[in-house]
Amino acid sequence: MKIDGIMNGIVLDHISAGKALNIYDALHLGKLDCSVAILTNVKSEKMGRKDILKIDGNVDIDFKVLGYLDPNITVCIIKDAQIVEKKKLQLPERIKNVRKCKNPRCITSVEQDLDNEFYLSNKEERIYRCIYCDTKLENR
Repeated sequence: MKIDGIMNGIVLDHISAGKALNIYDALHLGKLDCSVAILTNVKSEKMGRKDILKIDGNVDIDFKVLGYLDPNITVCIIKDAQIVEKKKLQLPERIKNVRKCKNPRCITSVEQDLDNEFYLSNKEERIYRCIYCDTKLENR
């Protein structure tokens, strides 16, 4: 299989196998007016299997969303068909409007205009909690 390189854009590499479509949806990449290639189950010496997303165009990516979904992703910025920058992601301290609080008594269930915001309460176990009711955000 041959997937062409990109001239200017972003490559999301080292995505955990099977997570590329979740990331595609979370970043709303289907709404972009540029080409997006999704590679799944690519052989990797380091990971065994991985997914890759190639975005052929200059777009703004929410690195907090990416870090929450898969902190092991490497973001490669491409200009003139060359990698000009590589970014390693980390778990964000806070995430906003990525997920909804599942607690039916949380104020975010009543106040529709209120942001769903979570803080990182345990980095090792990747546990986030609602800033309003402290309900644990279930991992995907």
